[in-house]
Amino acid sequence: MDFFARDDYLNILEKRFRDLKDGFRHNLAITGEESIGKTSIIQHFLSRFCDPLILPVYVEIKPQTSLKQFVEKFIAVLLYNFLENSGLKRSEKLNRLIVQAKTFLPKTTKEMTEIINAPLKRSSDLFIQLLGLCDSLTSETKKRCVIVFDEFQNLENLGIKNIYKQFSKMLMIQKDVLYILLSSEKFKAKRTLSSKLSLLFGNFEIVEIQPFEPNCAENFLQSFLINIKIKKELIDFLLQFSNSWPYYLKIIGDALRNYRKTELLSQKELAQILENLLFDASGILNLRFRNLLQYLEKANFTYRDQRLLYLIACGKNRLKDIEVAWHKSRKAVVNKLNFLIEEDILTKNGDFYVFNDRIFKFWLRFVWYEGINGQALNLKNERKTFLDRIEEEITQFLLASRKPVIERTMQLLNLFGNEKAQIQSKNLRFKPFKEIKPLSFNHETLKEGILGRAQDSLWLIGIKQEEPLKEDDIAGFIGECRRLRYIKLQTRIIVTDCAIEPNVRLKALQEKICLWDIRQLNYIFDLYNRPRLLV
Repeated sequence: MDFFARDDYLNILEKRFRDLKDGFRHNLAITGEESIGKTSIIQHFLSRFCDPLILPVYVEIKPQTSLKQFVEKFIAVLLYNFLENSGLKRSEKLNRLIVQAKTFLPKTTKEMTEIINAPLKRSSDLFIQLLGLCDSLTSETKKRCVIVFDEFQNLENLGIKNIYKQFSKMLMIQKDVLYILLSSEKFKAKRTLSSKLSLLFGNFEIVEIQPFEPNCAENFLQSFLINIKIKKELIDFLLQFSNSWPYYLKIIGDALRNYRKTELLSQKELAQILENLLFDASGILNLRFRNLLQYLEKANFTYRDQRLLYLIACGKNRLKDIEVAWHKSRKAVVNKLNFLIEEDILTKNGDFYVFNDRIFKFWLRFVWYEGINGQALNLKNERKTFLDRIEEEITQFLLASRKPVIERTMQLLNLFGNEKAQIQSKNLRFKPFKEIKPLSFNHETLKEGILGRAQDSLWLIGIKQEEPLKEDDIAGFIGECRRLRYIKLQTRIIVTDCAIEPNVRLKALQEKICLWDIRQLNYIFDLYNRPRLLV
């Protein structure tokens, strides 16, 4: 399948490459869940990028990559890409590449040969020598290098002593080399970047790859459904179910495309397709999640510990709830939770522990747990139970999605119990409300909202759908807030389902208003284990 969307990330890369050409270097770290699309984005960008003065070098580092393999791959890719426009028929063998490039790069190829022939393990500054090849190439050709290390955290496995200290030194002195680091291990990557690669000069901007935007996700899924008829509400369910992850949308899309049905796909048939993926012994997602649990077991997260995951998947996602349900000491619970955070299974936000993978969460509840604790006496009954669970999940989503946004949001506010969480870098306390009621605003376009009154504070929420927010909306909302100024502690929020213009965002910031798109509100629905709103 062709590359799909992601223009915002491609634009970031375009700017970084353009800045390097103009003499400004700003290193980039790209993180995100496994299979969220990091490698696809960078490879697509590199495949269409063409500038004779910029030389990209992409190196994937796998957990099993040896030091010798890494050194030879780095040098080979550097030379292979350099020779692209040489008119020579490029070899893929390293020794031949060195011979081909020797005429153009006598100094650089001499240094390469010395690195290759030296005992790698004995070199205390091997990484410095390797990265220094970029400087030699630049001095001989005036080309600037862009080095991409995919899964850069695996550099630690190469056996190079003080590798990050060597890397930091080069980041400080290399002004003509742009580094782009990719990692699927978000927690570990951010810790490394903040503790070992945080520099006054040469530090990294971190960009986290997000799932597809709703419209983009729908278009992506629709691209698989040329010969399949399916209701819009079922597509909406799949977007919510998959969290709009490209990897899961592709797997589900392939399964739908292979179903080969000409009539309208029913809810029951969709449940059967998901059952094949999640429940069947050979189902691709069933195997994926069982392999994940096996990996965790090998890391000393035992079979008994896995019940902790099940409890959180069922909604026991606050520490006090987990302690009670798991019957363990707080210290034991926190140790296990911290392990799951480090493995990027969970994320901690305030008082909440949140699954990073929504489908894994569903699988734990309805496949893993039923498989070990279900009452079914045979596989056929177990399969039927799972099918019923999926159909019920779809039904509950459809029922919730038909309710107005105001009603759904008021139901959400009723769940608040004094928890803490961070939304858009702002710390919020979700105090229980004594009163929750809808509001009608005397404004031309921002017409409705919600008031939530707690013991000593007030939440005022304005909701605008289908039309972009304007500065006038901000001014009108402030007027409504001032009518209630006798309550000084106010949390002011406007929710929109449209893109927010920079001038509107600035106006809201000046007035101390939180501007949320539907994703932020849906994140709170996730915290309280409720179906998301449709966009």
